[in-house]
Amino acid sequence: MQWEQVLAPRMGRMKASEIRELLKLLDQPDIISFAGGIPDPALFPVAAFQDALGAALAPGKADAALQYSVSEGYLPLRQWLAEHMTGLGIPCGVDNILITSGSQQALDYLGKMMIGAGDTVLVNAPTYMGALGAFNAYEPVYDRLDPRENRGAAEYSAKAVDAGGTVKFAYLSVDFANPTGETIARAEREKVLDLADALGAAIVEDAAYQALRFDGEAVPPILALEIARKGSIEECRTIYCGSFSKTLAPGLRVGWVCAASPVIGRLVLMKQAADLHSSTLNQMAIAEVAARHFESHVAGLRTVYKARRDHMLAALSREMPSGVSWTRPEGGMFVWITLPEGMDGAELLARSLETERVAFVPGRAFFADGSGGNTIRLSFSRADQAAIDEGIRRLGALIAREIG
Repeated sequence: MQWEQVLAPRMGRMKASEIRELLKLLDQPDIISFAGGIPDPALFPVAAFQDALGAALAPGKADAALQYSVSEGYLPLRQWLAEHMTGLGIPCGVDNILITSGSQQALDYLGKMMIGAGDTVLVNAPTYMGALGAFNAYEPVYDRLDPRENRGAAEYSAKAVDAGGTVKFAYLSVDFANPTGETIARAEREKVLDLADALGAAIVEDAAYQALRFDGEAVPPILALEIARKGSIEECRTIYCGSFSKTLAPGLRVGWVCAASPVIGRLVLMKQAADLHSSTLNQMAIAEVAARHFESHVAGLRTVYKARRDHMLAALSREMPSGVSWTRPEGGMFVWITLPEGMDGAELLARSLETERVAFVPGRAFFADGSGGNTIRLSFSRADQAAIDEGIRRLGALIAREIG
């Protein structure tokens, strides 16, 4: 069978995730990995999930846990999320919540819902590579979004028309972004709202790391700012994507979308066509653990990850040669490194794995236009202090040798 002749053209835009490939290195005991932006499994609330799963499978509940269910999601979990979102300044009801199989599924659905071939999606540079992977299949054109610039709606719109479409939405990872660790300031969020209103475009707000703030003042979600302007979530163009992957357990694959009910209604149709509904058993377990333990568990995560972030920043200050700079995130899991001009992160990774046995993610994959070759992403979420000290020492020495 010559499979190439039956594949759709969109398959040419789909590429393997560099992170997923690098995660295979975690099984090699001599590798110090700063690659995967994944939670530390030692911090999973295992006992709480054992209790929750046992309760879900108890007589009287097991039939519902193991049966088909509604596409919108498990009602008690949606009720908890509506209260949670209201606490973030986003008053809403269960009709504004859809449960997805991780927020990655939400990004895929949103791309499918809004992007036509040649339409423009506005993204930061760099941006989350998983979002680019989700959107690429729908054949968008990307334009760079930087709220600090003074580009107006007319310029974005004209460029989109020249590319053969219109601006459909702006995608932003807003708090402690993957990959940079940076947070979009309130004034910049307001500016994105102004731009989207002028363009008639949607906003996709990726809030996967929102709960992992270590220090500094919390910034209201874009959706909260829009509700404050317009009075109701039903009048808003912002679509909020949340996830339990970074807070409770990624393996259960439970995320959510919070948006105006007409958006949720269309996404439900996609859910029905794709997988009917997310795992009911997993949703029941998440609902139980979230209701009983979310705040206390996340507080513990913040304490551990903050200490690791501080340790990595100190190690970078101590070990990195002149000409290397990095971000100083207020939360999340990532530090973004900018190498001297002309140094290539992918080539550096190859040499690092061969000689230093230190893994990280090259930065180019996070740029829609393939730029950013002299950048890399480090994650501190799984590395203890000894690994951070030794890994950054080795990496700093390698970069110093490359600079010469």
